[in-house]
Amino acid sequence: MEILLTGAERLIGFHAAKRLLADGHRVIGVDNLNEYYTPALKLARLAQLESHRNFTFHTLDLSEKGMLEAALGDVQVTHVLHLAAQAGV
Repeated sequence: MEILLTGAERLIGFHAAKRLLADGHRVIGVDNLNEYYTPALKLARLAQLESHRNFTFHTLDLSEKGMLEAALGDVQVTHVLHLAAQAGV
């Protein structure tokens, strides 16, 4: 499966990505990496995920029309796990 996972570097998304990767799935993570929560923690989690060959990450804002489609290119996503949210809204 090709799984699009939003919020992949956040707490729940990180653990979901680890499980999906362990189960042999390809995970495409996306998030805007804003500074509402500590960026260092997000980057440390991403470093762990990016060591897996079936994980890719794109920094983008989902509210910007066309950004996601441009990042995915011709990748055929089969499933979406949408965990990203705008904190502080």
